[in-house]
Amino acid sequence: MGATPQQTQAKGSAEPTSRFDPNFTRHVIETMGPNVTPRNRFVFSSLLRHLHDFAREVELTNDEWMAGVHFINAVGQCSTPTRNEAHRVSDVLGLESLVDEIANKIVAEGDLDPTSSSILGPFWSPNAPFRENGGSIIQNPNPDGRVTLMHGTITDLLTGKPIPNAVFDIWQASANGRYDFQDPENQSPNNLRGKFRADQNGKYWFYCYHPTAYSLPTDGPAYQLLSLMDRHPMRPAHIHIMVTHPDYKGCTTQLYPSDDPWLSTDTVFAVKDDLVVEFKPLEGDPKATLELEYNVILSPKGYKGKQFGNESSARL
Repeated sequence: MGATPQQTQAKGSAEPTSRFDPNFTRHVIETMGPNVTPRNRFVFSSLLRHLHDFAREVELTNDEWMAGVHFINAVGQCSTPTRNEAHRVSDVLGLESLVDEIANKIVAEGDLDPTSSSILGPFWSPNAPFRENGGSIIQNPNPDGRVTLMHGTITDLLTGKPIPNAVFDIWQASANGRYDFQDPENQSPNNLRGKFRADQNGKYWFYCYHPTAYSLPTDGPAYQLLSLMDRHPMRPAHIHIMVTHPDYKGCTTQLYPSDDPWLSTDTVFAVKDDLVVEFKPLEGDPKATLELEYNVILSPKGYKGKQFGNESSARL
């Protein structure tokens, strides 16, 4: 039987630094063929290095590896056309929030930054109807809902001028913590969804609910993963918004009440400081008891902001 790489190395002048084959990962990477695209070669090479280094660092056991295989199988078995369990696992590991930051974070050269992005999540719908400013997205009232007048101005990062005709898309869970298609017994399609077009002064206004915190599903692999890490499945109360205009980089984000108890431990790590808002008491409006003012800042398309030297190599 031939000598192993470790034995061969030991017979040379250099002492081995590990009991593991030092050439194994490189060999796996080098088996990629010549037709791999440069970006795929870069991504897969990095993935393999990190994956193999992880296995060596923790000295992954056969039982642990097989448990991971069974977990991945369970994710697929749990998923349906309306339930993306792999997306949810990605969320609870913080991966979607990290990818969102990589894709969208802009540090402006001036004193203001554009409104922070946050994850899209699984509940956005392209079919939300346009509604008139001053209208309501509440189609099926919930007795526990606290109606809020939400309003604000959408402005240009560089000029500070308003952006007329920007589209403000909003969706949220009802006061029972469920979105319309999760709750067909109580909600009709597009309840608590709507698109509003900013006026000539960049202003929008409409009625919605103060949001309600809710739990991620607890009947699948994502919750099993949370349990293994001794973490809760709660998302803080939030309102989803997507603000777009043809001349600007759009902003998809979430807004969180400042008094929510789950802000610091959001199970999907999507909370950012400028997305924490104050709901204030509202008087004199028979339609609402609360008010929320939120102004959105968009950057022009093509604007990069400050550049950092360690970023260019990651975009081969």
